[in-house]
Amino acid sequence: MTERATLGVAVIGTGKMGADHVRRLHEVVSGARVSAVVDLDAERAKQIAARVDGCTAYTDPASAMAAADVDAVLIASPGPAHEAALLQAFEHDLPVLCEKPLTPDAASALRVVEAERRLGHRRAQVGFMRRWDAEYMKLKSLLETGQLGRPLMLHNRHRNAASPPFFTSSMLISDSVAHEADATRWLLGHEITAVTVLRPTPSANAPDDLQDPQFVVFETDGGALSDVEIFVNCGFGYQVQAEAVCERGTARIGDGHAMVTNMAGRWGGTIAQDFVERFAEAYDREVQAWVDATRRGEVTGPGVWDGYAAAAVCEAGVRSLNEGGRMPVELVERPALYG
Repeated sequence: MTERATLGVAVIGTGKMGADHVRRLHEVVSGARVSAVVDLDAERAKQIAARVDGCTAYTDPASAMAAADVDAVLIASPGPAHEAALLQAFEHDLPVLCEKPLTPDAASALRVVEAERRLGHRRAQVGFMRRWDAEYMKLKSLLETGQLGRPLMLHNRHRNAASPPFFTSSMLISDSVAHEADATRWLLGHEITAVTVLRPTPSANAPDDLQDPQFVVFETDGGALSDVEIFVNCGFGYQVQAEAVCERGTARIGDGHAMVTNMAGRWGGTIAQDFVERFAEAYDREVQAWVDATRRGEVTGPGVWDGYAAAAVCEAGVRSLNEGGRMPVELVERPALYG
């Protein structure tokens, strides 16, 4: 198939993530340009659009998608707005990169799956950017060689310096552990069948009524266990780490020891302070891969089924958090479109 010329992308949502994607498409990624930005805040949309020659500001996603210079859509709006934007994009048969979550719950995610299935071909990629992180890709490649034997356990740590003021206990699962749900499925090649959330004594640094940290255990259909320490008010920085324990060895990523200094009687390095800093290169690779595939007329990377599966896992996790005990993950039969 002949590659398209420069891809005109409409970015929906111009908050922290959306504005960063506008910058990325404008300054880093090749083969694409930002032709439209969309935000309910008209003034903010205009300010972002003014940074890019030929970019038009909109307050309505449907109007942007109908524009002649829009070939694809990048959704970076809040999760509750994703379903409507995705369905509108499917109506125009436009390729989409949708930031996670696909949608906030399994029922709405399944509606998106069904809508794409009715199209008869994949149109959407979901922004699980860890699949483009250099360390995660290296771990995935190693596990696929079989050198370490069958994976038995996967230990994950996910720490933030401080949580946003609006964060709730359930959002530790739905907004943070969602990444480990996808990473577990991708690294191990298993579906998650059950979730148990344990509640240690909350940190004194956590806001009132926030259950932080939490300890999450995933069971998989391949017989492996994957655990997640989620701690969003650790105070010292942003850390994401994973260790695969296999029959013949282990492999660990995320130690962040690219450079260690020795000076004035001390040794050490630095710790990233947020996800934008820690995964900057992964976001660059992810968006470039999406642009390249879209120009070829293809859709690669995690799709709406992966978004639906993660949503179902997170729903089971929130039930376990609120009700206690082990909760099964219920998935519909996987449509043939998704292999």
